[in-house]
Formats: sequence, structure tokens, C-alpha cells
Amino acid sequence: MQPSHLNLTQQVVHELGKKIMQGKYKIGDSLPSEADLCTEFNISRTATREAVKMLTAKGLISSRPRQGIKVVDSKHWNLFDVDVLNWILLGKPDLYLLRHFLQLRLAIEPEAAFLAAQYAQEADLKAIEEALLRMKDATNGQDDTHEADIEFHQSVLTASNNPFFIQLINFITTALKVNIRFTNRMIPVTMEEYQAHVDIFEHIKNKEAQAAFDAALLTQKATVAIVNAQISEMENKTS
Repeated sequence: MQPSHLNLTQQVVHELGKKIMQGKYKIGDSLPSEADLCTEFNISRTATREAVKMLTAKGLISSRPRQGIKVVDSKHWNLFDVDVLNWILLGKPDLYLLRHFLQLRLAIEPEAAFLAAQYAQEADLKAIEEALLRMKDATNGQDDTHEADIEFHQSVLTASNNPFFIQLINFITTALKVNIRFTNRMIPVTMEEYQAHVDIFEHIKNKEAQAAFDAALLTQKATVAIVNAQISEMENKTS
């Protein structure tokens, strides 16, 4: 079932993008020709060409005369595109992709906390504090563990008051959701985890930029270490 709010061209883009992320069309594979796509989706050649252009702009495919439409290497994909991020969640992200997400979070989130300690406004601090209250409730099962954690990290990025960092909210949200998929976590937030987030907030509120950076870095490094250990264990089993 296609999302009802999308027009015909967007539906084709969504379906093909999803299939690429799910591995139904792998890197180097050829997609159906424009004529075949017209038939498959029962749309005009104009709408099909527009869909191909949109997927090309997102970096997923190339379309050349006599070479057809092919899925390109993932290093060319626009991984900050909102649609691409959504398709990643619909696809089959693996531990290696999760590690890539976490490595970039490691570079982004401590600096966002550093900036938040310098530039956060009262409204920003209130938003972080409200997310913390949700996390506190999640420690005893009274709120959604995942949504509370996501809201906290989104709020810190916003509090940086750097428009480039704020633009990364969709990326960070997807990274957190991919992490959730692998942990498959149903237990509440632990008090230790809650306190680690409290520490970040307190440093931001007190304008202790370096301490906020260090506290955020500590939590990110801990997560990366867990995933690295999982990858090592998986590789040892297959070697």
C-alpha cells in the first residue's frame, strides 16, 4: 500500500527507493526500463521520467543512454535526505551501518552540547528539561523509553542554535531508531542512563561548555564500544 498523500510520481520514487534499501535492487543492478516502469506502475512516461530524475538527485541511481537505470554505490547516496533516511528504516540496516551512524553522532553530539552550553535560550533549556522528565518517567515505565531519548537528543541539537546542526535532527533521529532496532529494547531507561543525560543537561544549563562536551562524548563512546563488541563477536562467529 502506497502512502495516500503522495502523487503518482512520488509513489514510484517511494516504492523504488524502498526496494533499493531492502536489497531487492542491489548496487550495480539494473532497474526496469522507463517503458517497463510505466507499465508496472500504470503511469505516464512523463511521470516515470520525473521519478527517475528524483531518485538520481538523491544519489541512488544513474540513468544513461544505452546503459539503462542502475543502482549506484552507496557512497553516492544522499544519506541526509529525509526520504533516504526513511527508506533506511524500511530496509535492512546492519551493524556496520549502525556503526557509521554512531561514528558521525560521536562527531556531532558532543559539539552540539558544547554549543548549547554557550547559546541555549530559556525555551531551549525548558525543552531539554521536559525531555528529561519524560526519561525519568520512562525509568518506571510511565513513558516511552525510545521517544523520550529521541526527544532529548533532538532538543540538544536545537539548543545549539546552529542551523547546520539543527538540520541534522532527521539524521540523528534515524540513527537512534536504527540503534533501537538492534537493541530491540523493551526495558525502561535505567537510572544510570537517566543520570548520564541529567549530567549533560546540568552542564548545558550552567554554561559549562567543555564539561557538556565531555559528558556527551562519554555516552557516545560507550554506545560505539557496545556496537564494536557486537561486530567483533559476529565476525568471530563467521570466521
